[in-house]
Amino acid sequence: MLATLILENGKTFHGNAFGDVKEAVGEVVFNTGMTGYQEVLTDPSYYGQIVTMTYPLIGNYGLNLEDLESEGPKVKAFIIREKCSTPSNWRSEISLEAYLKNNGIMGIEGIDTRALTKILRNHGTMRGIITTKNLEYKDVQGSIEAFTNKEAVKTVSTEQPYVIEGAGKNIAILDFGVKRNIINSFKRRNCNIKIYPYNTSSEEILAQKPDMVFLSNGPGDPMDLPMVIENIKKLIGLIPLSGICLGHQLLCLALGGKTERLKFGHRGGNHPVKDLEKDKVFITSQNHGYYVKDVPEDANVTHINVNDGTVEGMRHKSLPVFSVQFHPEASPGPVDNDYIFDEFLKLID
Repeated sequence: MLATLILENGKTFHGNAFGDVKEAVGEVVFNTGMTGYQEVLTDPSYYGQIVTMTYPLIGNYGLNLEDLESEGPKVKAFIIREKCSTPSNWRSEISLEAYLKNNGIMGIEGIDTRALTKILRNHGTMRGIITTKNLEYKDVQGSIEAFTNKEAVKTVSTEQPYVIEGAGKNIAILDFGVKRNIINSFKRRNCNIKIYPYNTSSEEILAQKPDMVFLSNGPGDPMDLPMVIENIKKLIGLIPLSGICLGHQLLCLALGGKTERLKFGHRGGNHPVKDLEKDKVFITSQNHGYYVKDVPEDANVTHINVNDGTVEGMRHKSLPVFSVQFHPEASPGPVDNDYIFDEFLKLID
């Protein structure tokens, strides 16, 4: 079935619909990873976004139920150049199209993803709509302009606290859309983990006497979470704090720093980041549309993005507080960045 992608600047792309064929509105972004489409689809940080994969062939190794980053796909829709209908991998359990169809996600293939990526790179991330109807921009302008992602964290966060038992350090995770492999990274270190809803009060968390509070990744603009920022402020100085991605940005704001929106974001598994403390460059996985613009006065920069110089990590000068923008759990190296979780646990000591 024919489908059309219409961007908010009026640019249109025509392709073929697949998956669960329906209309989808969201923020159109691009990911530069050559693999990892299953992790992209199920990463809660992509909630509200229509993701374009720049690698031309997607679906060639299928999907399995073991590598999901959450209980199901979180993207609004999926854009690819060519869909593989005959996946080949011993771990494959379901094809890309079947997975999207079973989970209510719209896909479009056959469009020029290089041209689309150039538009997003040059003009910035923008909203868009995918439709199978014969419509023009004027017909969908209202739907595109009405799209908002302000409730994203509330939607993807757990509704009730839950525990993953371990014999080691007690880690409290504030869930803004936590990826499963972040939890697994603490689990592999035998931590006793309790995951809390995003709006859990500092008093409730401290009453459980955890050894550290971890602020998770998640979707959207950190400035849309003022109550969370105030809550984090109450934890500073009372308990070790660590964070990844959105958690890193929220920690920055709570300490008095500033965040800002990137033109087109960092999304993919091939972003070089320099660890200033180790004087070493690592290849990292990233997924964010916002970044730390001004580091708080009481913090030092620990990591920078080699491509554009943006802040990728910070450490408080006197308190046990440390966070990074990139995703060490995503294994792009494949395990080069795993040391970050050991750095988090050192905050406790």
